[in-house]
Amino acid sequence: MAFPEGFGWGASTAAYQVEGGWDADGKGPSVWDTFTHQGGGRVFKNQTGDVACGSYTLWEEDLKCIKQLGLTHYHFSLSWSRLLPDGTTGFINQKGIDYYNKIIDDLLTNGVTPIVTLYHFDLPQALEDQGGWLSEAIIESFDEYAQFCFSTFGDRVKQWITINEPNLFALLTYDLGEFPPGVPHHGTGGYQAIHNLIKAHARSWHSYDSLFRKGQKGMVSVALFAGWVEPADPNSASDQEAAQRAMSFHLDIFAKPIFIDGDYPEVVKSRVASMSKKQGYPSSRLPEFTEEEKRMIKGTADFFAVQYYSSRLVKYRENDKGELSFLQDVEIEIFPDPSWIKLDWVCVVPWGLRKLLNYIKDTYNNPVIYITENGFPQGDPASLDDTQRWEYFRQTFQELFKAIQLDKINLKVYCVWSLLDNFEWTQGYSIRFGLFHVDFENPTRPRVPYTSAKEYAKIIRNNGLEGHL
Repeated sequence: MAFPEGFGWGASTAAYQVEGGWDADGKGPSVWDTFTHQGGGRVFKNQTGDVACGSYTLWEEDLKCIKQLGLTHYHFSLSWSRLLPDGTTGFINQKGIDYYNKIIDDLLTNGVTPIVTLYHFDLPQALEDQGGWLSEAIIESFDEYAQFCFSTFGDRVKQWITINEPNLFALLTYDLGEFPPGVPHHGTGGYQAIHNLIKAHARSWHSYDSLFRKGQKGMVSVALFAGWVEPADPNSASDQEAAQRAMSFHLDIFAKPIFIDGDYPEVVKSRVASMSKKQGYPSSRLPEFTEEEKRMIKGTADFFAVQYYSSRLVKYRENDKGELSFLQDVEIEIFPDPSWIKLDWVCVVPWGLRKLLNYIKDTYNNPVIYITENGFPQGDPASLDDTQRWEYFRQTFQELFKAIQLDKINLKVYCVWSLLDNFEWTQGYSIRFGLFHVDFENPTRPRVPYTSAKEYAKIIRNNGLEGHL
């Protein structure tokens, strides 16, 4: 099962989750520094990313892992507050630039292509204090930061992601309040943040397009979180509609404006409007784009970056009490099929990824697709011999092979989440997604390959799986 020649095999990390060095060398505080230092049990055992994998001082060790795997691509994120401590170019932290320059240069020296995310959940605290993603001012701030990164690193970085999983981030942060600053705004905050995230992304894409593309010849996209959903009862029309609504509210709400026509899906607009009206709001809780904004947003991605972990079943559930929340607007109940293997929040459903890729192909005009994250967690402590977990990866690669060969999906790059065990947000170090085990009790944070790492290295060497379908 050979993959197409030149197929990209990668692994991913994110700044706050691996770097540590939270206040080293002039770095400013991010919202995650503030949030984890406040304690209060919102993160598993009040753990923090203060040290994490120590990648800020141990980059050489990470590079050894990358070389051991033989990766063709490495997907990582920049810490906005390491580069711009207060979020603006008023003060630029040269030590931060030096750190990322070394990573980029070392990768290129070793024949590894960097895929760089500008923003992976770690907003500078100074900008959160001014309203964060709920404030329209963030659009200007993000564009300034993006232009700074394009001009500083874009001579060597040719594959950019503006924002990581804005669809999931907006919900967890500003609707549910599970992510910093930890303040829920049920039914309103998520939509406000989504609106600003889309405009910030589009604005920075245009900056690249008009100021940098000609000289740098790179590509810019946004990485969308997407699960696959199936109707709980395939014969129920209301469950089928619920499944389509689930896709519209979690994937298409971002993808349709950016890839198709600059505006939200009709079902999202009509549902939020009618629910808002029932709840006595004078207008929809979902803000509207102006015609000019729609033109600005449409077509602002050079490839489709998607991050898949799991699938769910969906059935219709009426919001008869008129409850205020993003999820209540969708009027669905989401749950796993009891027959699926469940690893923490991830259900092992490799065929769901193939279905998702076909959905993207059919809905978004057969775009070039990068899978910028996909993986399976282990509990802590984890066995180095993760043969069972490797089996889930192997099944995933079989589905990808079918998607490319049989379905003609234009898939170019696949990245495992994650290169290393790391700080998994509110779950702290309680689950491990790494190809390399990290001992968080040991000050030197040694990296040791799981069986999965050795097997993945073989896949990369062979550019595919052994045997035939």
